[in-house]
Amino acid sequence: MNRSLIVLGTSSLQRSHFQATGKLQANNKPFFGWVLVAKDDSGGALKKPLDYTLVWSSESLKIKQDGNGYIWLPTPPDGYKAIGHVVTNSPDKPSLDKIRCVRSDLTDQCEAHKWTWGPGNTSDANGFNVYSLRPSNRGIQAMGVSVGTFGAQIGGVVSPLSNIACLKNAKSNLSLSWFFVNGALLYKKGEESKPVAIEPTGSNLPQGGSNDGAYWLDLPIDEGAKERVMKGDLGNSQVCVHIKPMLGATFTDIAIWVFYPFNGPAKAKVKLVNVPLGKIGEHVGDWEHVTLRVSNFNGELQRVYFSEHSGGTWVDASELEFQNGNKVVAYASLHGHAFYSKPGLVLQGSGGIGISNDTEKSKLVMDTGVNYSLVSAEYLHEDCMPKEGLHSDPPMS
Repeated sequence: MNRSLIVLGTSSLQRSHFQATGKLQANNKPFFGWVLVAKDDSGGALKKPLDYTLVWSSESLKIKQDGNGYIWLPTPPDGYKAIGHVVTNSPDKPSLDKIRCVRSDLTDQCEAHKWTWGPGNTSDANGFNVYSLRPSNRGIQAMGVSVGTFGAQIGGVVSPLSNIACLKNAKSNLSLSWFFVNGALLYKKGEESKPVAIEPTGSNLPQGGSNDGAYWLDLPIDEGAKERVMKGDLGNSQVCVHIKPMLGATFTDIAIWVFYPFNGPAKAKVKLVNVPLGKIGEHVGDWEHVTLRVSNFNGELQRVYFSEHSGGTWVDASELEFQNGNKVVAYASLHGHAFYSKPGLVLQGSGGIGISNDTEKSKLVMDTGVNYSLVSAEYLHEDCMPKEGLHSDPPMS
């Protein structure tokens, strides 16, 4: 049996980027893997290790080798964690500049997953073993991120690991939490001069009650932060998904909610003339949704609901546009964000006079199947549900 290893590292990096770990893989299967490279935009998120400890070397192995291998464990500074090991072909300690450790609050606990390699054919409880790693907490609401690294140790599995960590996704919901942590403010009637910053989870927002105008949200006071929040972050944005049975549980509705930080100004159309309406129509925070109705008998998509301001339209599946196989295409109107099944102008009015809803094909695209959060599916068994952060979706339009 071929028990040799492939070592994956970086040959060159931009000056602002640093390797955070190395990668090992047995060469008796197709090569697949990556090396984590990090950049510190905020300052203080990354630091050099203080030293290295030799975990294992192949010097004593009686097998054919292209050269000896050495696996090192970084010693992180206080308040930081090592994300992985360093592999070298020299008995000399690696340079302290070779990798970076990550600040502890940006890491999560990890555990050994599968045995990957060892001098023998299987895991050796008394010998050297290499394991793939994964986050210890992997539920729907868990924030641990697998970075493709490995754990190396003498002896059997010790999990969770105390000397290696995985990363934590600090921006798991870049629609709502992004809006909050980037400076959105909570105002209270009668105390307008004392707006309050909103917690990332929204935990300090008022609960219950009626829409009495006592509280409202607004943009940050700082002009730079205000501009950033108004534009949002489409590339990292996350939708909220509400799943519910409909029509006697013969169908399942998958409501996909999109949160827009800011609704832009409206534009009127009078026959052939477009009339900008200044700040009319502008407001902070805008929910819109597309709902997929799926048959519970055959799993086929039957209809799709496109929310449009105070109403919406059901469109049969046969009349929809699809891309990349079975992905339904929805067009969001300029500034107003109403959803439509086809591009073009939709006039909200009659007789050629009304509010203009303009849509067209664009490179600004959001694939809602890539980044979403299941916020409600209350009819499922409790073992299938998220343990934290469950809430009902906004009221249907």
